Amino acid sequence: MTRLKELGAINLIVDWLHKETACDLLFDGNIKLEDVNAIINQADYCLQPTHHRKKKLLLADMDSTIITVECIDELADFAGIKKEVSAITEQAMNGELDFNDAFRARVAMLKGLSETVLQQTYDERVTLMAGARTLIQTMKANGTYCALVSGGFTFFTNRIREEIGFDMDDSNELIFEDGKLTGDAAEPILNSEAKLKNLNRLLKELNLDRMQSVAIGDGANDIPMIEAAGLGVSYHAKPKAADAADAMIRFGDLTTLLYFQGYKKEGFVS
Repeated sequence: MTRLKELGAINLIVDWLHKETACDLLFDGNIKLEDVNAIINQADYCLQPTHHRKKKLLLADMDSTIITVECIDELADFAGIKKEVSAITEQAMNGELDFNDAFRARVAMLKGLSETVLQQTYDERVTLMAGARTLIQTMKANGTYCALVSGGFTFFTNRIREEIGFDMDDSNELIFEDGKLTGDAAEPILNSEAKLKNLNRLLKELNLDRMQSVAIGDGANDIPMIEAAGLGVSYHAKPKAADAADAMIRFGDLTTLLYFQGYKKEGFVS
């Protein structure tokens, strides 16, 4: 804190949001982001204005953000091809492959998989990310509209929406025939452009200023909504997504996003 003053901040005020865990540092003056990076290198932080700090619209990615796994990789495991599918997923999330092409290729590899495997995957493999329920329930209790937007599948987003209280979900619909995957998904594919369209549509429908929105994700297909939101946050993210974000969560769980908005621990809703 003393070193922040040396960088140009004056009237530095410390307000603990959770003792010894998270605090606000309120200040006047000019500080360069690279200087803050040099000082705060083992903690998550968000350098931002105080105006519109508590957001009224949240858009969140699902796989590896709200849940701990990539659902398509777990489905592939039941088909005995997880290694092959995971390699494509990793490249797509790193922005090394066209998302639509990578999505179609992976879904085609699942052709013939029984529809019952989706429920088995949800029951046995899908786990909420630490802090996910608290994040959504706390923001909803404070009047925020919460949207789950995913390049994954509606089977999973529908259930996660209901489980932790999102207001809506949007993702991709797998196509089945005689109880088995056909290797296709309904078009158009929900990709990065569709996530951005959801953000812009909801801002208009809810009559919100862009600064009242926050978007969080981990992969390259989250970049457009992260860049367009009032606050764009990367969560334990791939390098390109982290570079695009206003703030990174590298160490903490999803409740870190509540601290970024100034919520105190005693105000969390679980």
